[in-house]
Amino acid sequence: MEAARKALVVVAVLGAGAGVGSILFALVTPGELKKQSMLQEMPERDSRRRDEAIRTKELVMATLKDAAATKENVAWRRNWRVSGDGRSA
Repeated sequence: MEAARKALVVVAVLGAGAGVGSILFALVTPGELKKQSMLQEMPERDSRRRDEAIRTKELVMATLKDAAATKENVAWRRNWRVSGDGRSA
């Protein structure tokens, strides 16, 4: 009898927790319109941000290639937009 009561209490608590979790999930998850607006705001959708990301990757790759080709410590370079020999990247 005592074991049945404990099992019933455990099931009731788990059921209540699942119900509260489901309600919170429904309240927190964004709707379809919100999802679409969030997707539109992603950096990959904005051409300026995409171009900036491409330029940044190009600068990083140029710096890595420079580091591989020379013994200069490129990690301490102050101006990342200027290559190691003084030319603008």
